[in-house]
Amino acid sequence: MSNKIKVGITHGDTNGIGYEVILKMLEDTRLADLCTIVVYGSARAAGFYRKGMDLPQVQLNRIDSAADARDGVFNIVNIVGEELKIEPGVPTPEAGAAAFAALEAAVSDLRSGTIDVLVTAPINKHSIQSETFHFPGHTEYLEASLATEEGGEKALMVLCAGDMRVALVTAHCAIAEVPGKLSRQDVFDKIRQLDRSLRRDFAVQSPRIAVLSLNPHAGEKGLLGKEEEEIIAPAIADARDKKILAFGPYATDGFFGSGNYKAFDGILAMYHDQGLAPFKALAMDSGVNFTAGLPFVRTSPDHGTGYDIAGKGLASPDSLRAAVYAAIDIYRNRLNYDEAYRRPLRRQHQDNKGGAEE
Repeated sequence: MSNKIKVGITHGDTNGIGYEVILKMLEDTRLADLCTIVVYGSARAAGFYRKGMDLPQVQLNRIDSAADARDGVFNIVNIVGEELKIEPGVPTPEAGAAAFAALEAAVSDLRSGTIDVLVTAPINKHSIQSETFHFPGHTEYLEASLATEEGGEKALMVLCAGDMRVALVTAHCAIAEVPGKLSRQDVFDKIRQLDRSLRRDFAVQSPRIAVLSLNPHAGEKGLLGKEEEEIIAPAIADARDKKILAFGPYATDGFFGSGNYKAFDGILAMYHDQGLAPFKALAMDSGVNFTAGLPFVRTSPDHGTGYDIAGKGLASPDSLRAAVYAAIDIYRNRLNYDEAYRRPLRRQHQDNKGGAEE
């Protein structure tokens, strides 16, 4: 039996750049020496994009189930039927349904242990909506599907590239809703969750965490907003009481522009664009979206469906490749961390006779 990590990759929106970046990544056959790849999608769609963009031939081993995946080759499970209509660059309900079908199958296999980690190609958050999918994005769906496996811990979106890791207190919600979604407890919980992820998922022994402000200039002592004084700073103090190395709140504009982010192992932003806009400006091609807090490892490229370039051969596979590597690294880090802390040595002390007692 092979001990290679089995990586499941969902094809995402079939009218976006998902198949292009998947096929371009699989041109490097050395990937098969590192892990066992299982694509959840459609061999017909893969062939459509390969021929349409004149991409090099990538051999895909067609299988009925991920359990049948062969080592040393790239495998594809046909989840979507031959009737799928492919319209590059056009958001359609059919493409959304195909994206969800692949995601649902992969999550089922992840839960059963048929695959070890999950990497998701981008979806269109509107096209995928249906009676069975009513979530703002992958993160919320995976939280509802998988988080209950380990006591219901909330999912935490973490964007990572090298030593830069940016997490979010709130993710897919309107800007107007952000202040109302912030509380001292929520900010503290996210700090604690990021600290745990940095230790277990990224093998950082004593992580330093920077916490960003909500308002310009960190609120200017209440002049530009009171969230810093009433919510964020107290949450940081609570984290410090728990021996977590949290600092801030920092004003976002100067924090990234000055390079101050390089002094920290993790950064906690209050809302989506506050964290992701500077992150993508610094690491668009190599960035990875990781969902911390789940009992399983899931990553994705940090870009969207790319409708504007779909089918034109312009998409880069670098972020998807980085997502696969990150999933493998995080999976291994978790195994090492859990093994190290599974049976800690019990503390011993000396009795009055000089002997050791447990």
